[in-house]
Amino acid sequence: MREVFRQVRYTNKAFWRNPSSAFFTFMFPLLFLVIFTTLLGNGEGQIRPGETIKASTYYVFSMAAFGLITACYTNIAMSVIFSREEGVLKRVRGTPLPARSYLSARAIHAALVGFLLVAITVVFGVVVYDARVPSAQDMVRFVTTLIVGAACFASIGLAITGVVPNADAGPPIVNAIIFPLLFLSGVFIRVDANSPDWVIWVGRIFPVKHLLDAMRDSYLGFAFHWSDVLVLAIWAVVGVVVAVRTFKWEPGR
Repeated sequence: MREVFRQVRYTNKAFWRNPSSAFFTFMFPLLFLVIFTTLLGNGEGQIRPGETIKASTYYVFSMAAFGLITACYTNIAMSVIFSREEGVLKRVRGTPLPARSYLSARAIHAALVGFLLVAITVVFGVVVYDARVPSAQDMVRFVTTLIVGAACFASIGLAITGVVPNADAGPPIVNAIIFPLLFLSGVFIRVDANSPDWVIWVGRIFPVKHLLDAMRDSYLGFAFHWSDVLVLAIWAVVGVVVAVRTFKWEPGR
């Protein structure tokens, strides 16, 4: 554990020493929050039968989910791919630092950045749009969802690096996998019972919708379904298994 936390500190220093990347990492969720509430208005809408909320409240927790996914999936996948292609991973592999410590540190740091993103998004929504805040009794479910969700998308991010052949292919492949799911799962546009059946089924299969639903229910105090957290945990295990089998330490050829 000492090795892991030492590597977390190193990864954190490297992250903040690239201020441009860090700035836009934290700006994207807030930027989308402002854009969607500006274009679509801040009126109240029905999120489920008998339950209505303001659009700003909806986009606060959905953009918080987007921030967590960005930090734990997109950023970790991109940074690991670039490190591999620059030969950094090959050199790390030749040191006494165990592989599990290095990769665990990357995942933990990504989760910490994701948690900070969620906190900033929630505070921004409360201050600017007077959005509601999870109650104390709902906070345990909300935090549990964040932890399991971070583990899920960090493991998937590491797994994806094994199928990306080189640095040039990284951004197209990583974004092509996640962005359609963000739209089909209701992160950017609400998905309800009137949506096409195939859209609903995609949401049920992949983890993005389950993260969004679990964050919504815990954030708004709705009936919480632990099955959403279970699906995230299953995808986390799948991501770890795939990452163990496909992860590459040397640049592609």
